[in-house]
Amino acid sequence: MCKATLVRLVTQRGQIVIIRRREFLRWASSIAALNAAVATARADAYPSRPVRIIIATTAGGSTDIVARTLAQWLTDELGQSFVAENRPGGNNNVGTELAAHAVPDGYTLFMANSVNTINTALYSNLTYDFVADFAPIVHAMSSPLLMMVHPSVPAKTLPEFIAYAKANPDKLSMGSGGNGSTGHLAGELFAMMAGVRMIHVPYRGESAAMTDLLGGQPQVAFLTTGSSISFVRAGSARALAVTSSSPLLGLPDVPPMAQFLPGYSAYGWSGLCAPKGVPADIIGLLNRSLDAALADPAMKGRITEMGGIAPGGSPADFASFIAEDIEKWKKVAAFAGVTVN
Repeated sequence: MCKATLVRLVTQRGQIVIIRRREFLRWASSIAALNAAVATARADAYPSRPVRIIIATTAGGSTDIVARTLAQWLTDELGQSFVAENRPGGNNNVGTELAAHAVPDGYTLFMANSVNTINTALYSNLTYDFVADFAPIVHAMSSPLLMMVHPSVPAKTLPEFIAYAKANPDKLSMGSGGNGSTGHLAGELFAMMAGVRMIHVPYRGESAAMTDLLGGQPQVAFLTTGSSISFVRAGSARALAVTSSSPLLGLPDVPPMAQFLPGYSAYGWSGLCAPKGVPADIIGLLNRSLDAALADPAMKGRITEMGGIAPGGSPADFASFIAEDIEKWKKVAAFAGVTVN
């Protein structure tokens, strides 16, 4: 008769217990099944009360619109209210800090955007760590920007503009929605890769930058498609390039910047996160529901109308995207000497 294999265990009190291997495996299997059952029950019970989604921007912007659209989807799908709550201020930092320090129980979520990854390169005194303090859930939308110029600028194409800017260093002004904004860093990335020098002029929001661009000062700006595409169609301003890897459906004649500057890519993006520590089963439930939403033709159509795409994917996919975005903007900020404190 074969001798039974024994397993030696040490309890939390330091006591030594020896049991048969067969019994140990049966016990371990039971524990694993129990843990799985508990996780499933917890996910099935969530949400049992309203959930708030903190938005660190003002109402009406693309991040706000996407957050409210997804909140309505989750409300309909999961049977509890998901309520959007705007907490703007401090270049996204007011709302981000509030969400980072929330109880990680799944009842406070956060609609992050590209300013969050940019801020990691610009601020040295934040009270939170965007990577360490948040768990990605799903990448909801990415929106390219348009490189816009006033019609008085003699360049009709991007190569012509680069040549003109090189011949006139520090004579062209580049507007943006603010110091450290996505448009600002997208312009600095262009300057770095094209080898040109322009004077940055920050505005209090994209609409103010667009208004002055239409008046001829500044001469160039990097603006989100939602705030600028109508002016291109009207002929009030000229789009030299789009910052995505492929042309926009609504502006098929505007070439991607990467066609002339290989590797160039800049997007404004939005995605749902949770405070770090929210149970993985809740993260999984939210991801599955929202990934299905972003694959829905009606949802994709709405995001396309805003000039964006709906990436979707897993939390790991979103985490990888965030890490890459942070590294890119750190390099750009260091090159341009951009800091905000």
